[in-house]
Amino acid sequence: MTKPTAMSRLSELTLEEKTSLLSGSGFWHTKAIDRVGLASIMVSDGPHGLRVQPSAGDHVGIGGSLPATCFPTASALGSSFDRDLVGEVGAAIGREAQAQGVAVVLGPGINLKRTPLCGRNFEYLSEDPVVAGILGGALVEGIQSQGVGASLKHFAANNQETERLRISAVVDDVTLRELYLLAFERVVRTTQPWTVMCSYNKINGVYASQDPWLLTEVLRETWGFEGLVVSDWGAVDDPVAAVAAGLDLEMPSSHGFGPRKIAAAVADGALSEQILDAAVERVLTLLDKAAGGRVADIEMPVDAHHTLARRAAAASVVLLRNDHELLPLRPDLESIAVIGAFAAQPRFQGAGSSKVNPTRIDMALDALRAALGATTTVSYAPGFGIDDDTVDLTALQEEALSVARDADVVVAFLGLPPSFESEGFDRQHLDLPGEQLELLAKVAAVNPRVVVVLANGGVVTTAALEPYAQALVEGWLGGQAGGAGVVDVLVGAVNPSGRLAETIPLRLEDTPAFVNFPGANGEVHYGERTFIGYRHYDLVDREVGYPFGHGLSYTTFSYADFTVSVEAPTADHAEWRGAVRIRASVSVTNTGDVAGAEVVQCYLSELGAPHPRAVRVLKDFAKITLAPGETSTVHFTLRDRDLARWSTTTGSWIVTPGAFTVAVGASSRDLRAEATVTVEGEAPVFALDATSTMAEWLAHPAGRILLTEGLRNAPGGNLSFLLDDPDTVMMLGSFPLHRLAVMMGDALGEGFAEELRSTLDAS
Repeated sequence: MTKPTAMSRLSELTLEEKTSLLSGSGFWHTKAIDRVGLASIMVSDGPHGLRVQPSAGDHVGIGGSLPATCFPTASALGSSFDRDLVGEVGAAIGREAQAQGVAVVLGPGINLKRTPLCGRNFEYLSEDPVVAGILGGALVEGIQSQGVGASLKHFAANNQETERLRISAVVDDVTLRELYLLAFERVVRTTQPWTVMCSYNKINGVYASQDPWLLTEVLRETWGFEGLVVSDWGAVDDPVAAVAAGLDLEMPSSHGFGPRKIAAAVADGALSEQILDAAVERVLTLLDKAAGGRVADIEMPVDAHHTLARRAAAASVVLLRNDHELLPLRPDLESIAVIGAFAAQPRFQGAGSSKVNPTRIDMALDALRAALGATTTVSYAPGFGIDDDTVDLTALQEEALSVARDADVVVAFLGLPPSFESEGFDRQHLDLPGEQLELLAKVAAVNPRVVVVLANGGVVTTAALEPYAQALVEGWLGGQAGGAGVVDVLVGAVNPSGRLAETIPLRLEDTPAFVNFPGANGEVHYGERTFIGYRHYDLVDREVGYPFGHGLSYTTFSYADFTVSVEAPTADHAEWRGAVRIRASVSVTNTGDVAGAEVVQCYLSELGAPHPRAVRVLKDFAKITLAPGETSTVHFTLRDRDLARWSTTTGSWIVTPGAFTVAVGASSRDLRAEATVTVEGEAPVFALDATSTMAEWLAHPAGRILLTEGLRNAPGGNLSFLLDDPDTVMMLGSFPLHRLAVMMGDALGEGFAEELRSTLDAS
């Protein structure tokens, strides 16, 4: 006899049982219905490691959790630019989920870093949707390769913590499509995550949890999402409107409130039972997936996962500066002074719902002593306290200066204390604590050979560090093995290969969303439109601390033999991005004397675009490891969507014919080769009416012909000469055609615009 599936039980459920499945049972479980044999499943936080609470957990779901591997946070993993490594991390998290009985991991988070002030930026991968989409997809694939579901979050436009449960993100359609939805679209189309988690906020006045345009029209109908939509915890404002819009599961439990409201709405006809059944079917399908993927008695390989966490931490480290080749630390150094409390009290993860109870913790101080051995004396002084007002700063500084004064090299471990960044609130500035900056200046005065190692989730400005640091290392929040991972880079056991997945600005005031963040009166306006991060800084040619994509190595790389070819568009669309348009390749050689990895970045510029466009936009990247003297050829394929812009007029993606520049390089401001090509396409065809402007009629292929003929045969005589003078065309171009006709009176006639529109419609 065939074993019944959860889906096959839909017809057996009563209305009350159906609606009960659309709300959680407690904080971390779905609802069970014993009568028909439906078991509950467990979900768990897990962007960078599991946070499984034993039994029911505490009343807000934030209390102690079972030990799990704490991998580097997303801000670190994003800087690895390593899709294979990120996939390994995802698979490890999936394996631990199996070991702890978790069916769905609540991650990854792929929201873009609109502003570096967002308190939750440590959970997000990048300011760029391509990086977020590719690496977010790798995490989803890794997690789901273990028979466990992922939950892609937070959908969508969740870019701040201030008023996050009720703020309305006011965003135009182009900005949504080309920026904030793009990473989600890529991951959904390429990996089909089991679930997508909607965000708390409103988008243009509508809660994401009850937005039919977002959850049904875009996510399901356009992108083809097949899975379940779950709410963020406490995100549902109106449970009936949420189900009608396409939400399937409200979390956590609403203690019967939501199901009762939904059942009443079905009973009185306000909500179609067909819509209810569709949501229930998706819950049942998730239960079947979880049952089919469950592996009993699987082990959690603690040691192997710690080793992976260390490798991931090292791969995420970004060497920002290395004057006088101070790094790597030489084994013949007699003495090293380690300054900074973070060396012995590591801050390796962010605060809030993603906080993991690690299986172990590596301290950088211990790792450095172990790596350098007995021949190098490693002295330590904390120099400051971490969120501790009881320490005697004067005494700590004096101790640090004494340790630093006679050392061959000083390694200062600085960073943001937990009170500076967390889920639940946004940062107020981008600076390190004043006592740390003061200590650094004093240390550099007695010993200028200073290496600064940073621990932070969101970027910090580095201008105040530059006068005192000969080498500057961005270590991020590197997870439980982050201390050892950053030491692997400091001593040269690992050649640094991380690259900035977000720009480090010189000042907070330079950031593109500065005047529009965090909003007021319940709204935050995305007035900077698509120009966030490097798109903004490169467009206005503004100096930055360190550019997007930047990162140094202990070796050097050269680029040569750059080739670009254009292909004519075809009807053969092998994947969601459409037909191949441009192929590019470049040879990269390791010209140094140690093995290393380079992140080759491919950027695209659209020349002569009709609207303001970014100077260049990342379209793809490849991380390659080369031995000294080794050469490898990197290939990039750009498709329709890589060249397309979102047209609000047609409601579709359009490749406009014209010139494009393809460039490859080591950052958005370190381009090594470029070529300009001409691409075929179709001019956008859009609807015209009497209120369309003269410029819009002239931009329309058929409209231009009709307008020219209409002016030539105007009642008052030939007026086509108006189109011969560029100044006249520019002056009159913004006039709606019907107003232009009225203004010119009998020369054109009152019905001129309507007659042209009728002729166009009939053609």
